[in-house]
Amino acid sequence: MKSIKKSFQFGAHEVTIETSEIARQADGAVLVNMNDTVVLVTVVGVKTAKEGQDFFPLTVNYQEKTYAAGKIPGGFFKREGRPSEKETLTCRLIDRPIRPLFPKGFKNEVQVIATVISMNTDVDADIPALIGTSAALAISGLPFDGPIGASKVGYIDGEYVLNPTFSQIKESDLELVVAGTDNAVLMVESEANLLSEDVMLGAVMFGHQQMQVVIDAIRELASEVGKPRWQWTAPEGNQGLADKLAANYQHGLEQAYKISEKLARQQALAELRTQASEELSQEDGPTHAEVTAEFSRLEKATVRGKIIAGEARIDGRDTKTVRPIFVRTRLLPRTHGSALFTRGETQAIVVATLGTGRDAQIIDAIEGERKEP
Repeated sequence: MKSIKKSFQFGAHEVTIETSEIARQADGAVLVNMNDTVVLVTVVGVKTAKEGQDFFPLTVNYQEKTYAAGKIPGGFFKREGRPSEKETLTCRLIDRPIRPLFPKGFKNEVQVIATVISMNTDVDADIPALIGTSAALAISGLPFDGPIGASKVGYIDGEYVLNPTFSQIKESDLELVVAGTDNAVLMVESEANLLSEDVMLGAVMFGHQQMQVVIDAIRELASEVGKPRWQWTAPEGNQGLADKLAANYQHGLEQAYKISEKLARQQALAELRTQASEELSQEDGPTHAEVTAEFSRLEKATVRGKIIAGEARIDGRDTKTVRPIFVRTRLLPRTHGSALFTRGETQAIVVATLGTGRDAQIIDAIEGERKEP
């Protein structure tokens, strides 16, 4: 089958999105090439949701193959091991902007797999992976309210740089990734070196403006090769069950959320939830899962209603007051530094150990070996 390509200039790089030749059994599959960094992205969705499932099982897996850079993995076994920190963070980078664009109530399993199969060691694969995910979803037929675009922004000598290379990032005061639709920003992640709010906001706006060429190219691709959209409709809610829960348990929930002590409050809520399930779950009526899900919606509505009404929070604080903070230092006698941080009922024991440059972690990344500062 002949492949179909869309190419566009994206900063200093030419980007090509190709489909229809590779991974044809997937719902959506594209190859994204950005200056010889090539990522294969496949999308597969299940047409029906599992009965009783109460969440959206979206899986995003980003994986870097060492063969992409002509390398053999180090170590005794000469095989790739568990995902690196970079791979895990890139999975989250892809997940965050696409998850909100699936419709409410959609609980069908969806898998997105992005595999780096060729690597220019000066061009990161995270932006090609995001672009490929958007394109694969756009042509898959899944109920996805995209496409999205993504860009990386640097800041060198007072100028914004679109999709900086690894060598440019070393000189940059900013490394910012922004993703969104044509009219909204959905995700921003950045590292910066003491930049003003105006510079940071300008970087977001610059990245969003520049990514429009990506969105236009994906729309052209989807109009040419996109599959028919799934005939999916949102499941109807059980209004009768919602009314019964509100009538019988609204007051109890309001009283439970006035309990300031966390464990006691959780116990009171658990008792109400159990009581509601026992009273309303029936063989020919609502199931335990349906009652529990509707009870959770009533909880959210109760808490949200109190916030909108301007009432004090559970422990009596207004919206501008933080929980009481206490810090105890020198908690541990033989560590270089230690502290116990307490905020309300949340605690953290933090330990710091000092080292020299010889103790820096050596990262065997696909783009080359480096030491973490």
